Amino acid sequence: MSVNLLSTVKLGRYTLPNRIVMAPLTRNRAAAGNVPTTLNALHYEQRSSAGLLITEASQVSPQGLGYPNTPGIYSSEQVEGWRLVTNAVHAKGGKIFLQLWHVGRISHPDLQPHGELPVAPSAIAPEGEVATYTGMKPYVTPRALELEEIPQIIEQYRLGAKNALEAGFDGVEIHSANGYLLDQFLQDNTNHRTDIYGGSLENRARLLLEVTAAVVDVWGGDRVGLRLSPSGTFNSMYDSNRAAIFGYVAKELNHFNLAYLHLVAPRVEGFGSAEDQPDLNADFFRQIYNGTIITAGGYNFETGNEAIASGSADLVAFGRLYIANPDLVERFAANAPLNKPDRNTFYGGDAKGYTDYPTM
Repeated sequence: MSVNLLSTVKLGRYTLPNRIVMAPLTRNRAAAGNVPTTLNALHYEQRSSAGLLITEASQVSPQGLGYPNTPGIYSSEQVEGWRLVTNAVHAKGGKIFLQLWHVGRISHPDLQPHGELPVAPSAIAPEGEVATYTGMKPYVTPRALELEEIPQIIEQYRLGAKNALEAGFDGVEIHSANGYLLDQFLQDNTNHRTDIYGGSLENRARLLLEVTAAVVDVWGGDRVGLRLSPSGTFNSMYDSNRAAIFGYVAKELNHFNLAYLHLVAPRVEGFGSAEDQPDLNADFFRQIYNGTIITAGGYNFETGNEAIASGSADLVAFGRLYIANPDLVERFAANAPLNKPDRNTFYGGDAKGYTDYPTM
C-alpha cells in the first residue's frame, strides 16, 4: 500500500493522522514581555488539523532575542500564554511542538538586556541589517562567549524545555538552523574558537549535542525533534565542508532516538547552497540518520507526495502555504484551490494576514 501526505505516520510516541507539518513561522505577534496571546492561540487552533504543528521559534532567554515581538519560553507569563495555545490546539485534537531558539549574533544591543552585545562562538559580525523596535540597524560585531559561560547556554535550553513541558506542549524542536546560535557553533565561518567548542567536527558539534542531551533529559528522545539547514547561506553562513560537519551531526544524533530530524531543503528561497558545494538534501541524510525525517522547502501537494513516495522523507513541512491556508489538510484532500499569502502581513501587525484567511 502506497503512502502519501494524507497517510498516518508514527512520530516518536505519537501516531499522527497525516504527514503534513506546519513549519515554524516567525510572525512577530507576541505581546509585551514576548508573551503569546489569545490571537496566537486562535492562529494555531485554526491550523490544528496538521499532523504536527511546530510553533514559531521561541527564545530560551532574554539574551536569545533577535527580533521584536517574538515569543519566549523563559518566564511564567510566557508559559501561561503558551498554555492558551496548547489548550486550543488540543481541544481540536491537534499535536504541537514548541521550537527552542537562541539567535546568537543575529541580534542587536537594542534587543539585548541592558544594551549588551549579542553573543556568538566568535566575534564575527553577519552582513546586513537587523530589525529593532526603532527600525532597521546594521548588525554589530558580537561578543565571543567565554568558555565558562557555555554551561549557562545549555541551562537556558534546559529551562526552555521544562517550561514547554509545563505549558502543555506535546514535544519540542531544537532550532539549530538558519544561522542562529547552535548553527553558528557548527559552521567554520562563524566558529573560529580554539577551545573544546571549536576546530574539529567533534568540537564544533559539542554544544549542539550537549543541548540535545539536556533537552532529551527533560522530555525523552521520542518527544524531541531537531532542525538543521545544511545547505543554507541565510544569515551569512558558510562551512568549508558541509557534508563533513552535517554528516557527523546526523550520525551522532542517532544516539538520542529523537522523534525526528527536520531538514530545510536547499530549494528554499534565500536558503540556497553555496555554489562550490553540492546540496545536502534529505537523501543525503537518509544514508546516515536512522530515524524519522521531515523535509521543508517550498513543497506543494504534488512535490510533497513525491518526497514521501521516494522514501527520502517521512513527513513534509509547509510554511507559506500554511500562512494563507489554515485548512491546508482539507484543501489538499479535496484538491481544492489554495489562498495566496500576503507578504505584506507576514511579520508584525494584528489579525490581518494572520487569523483572517478564509477556509473552504
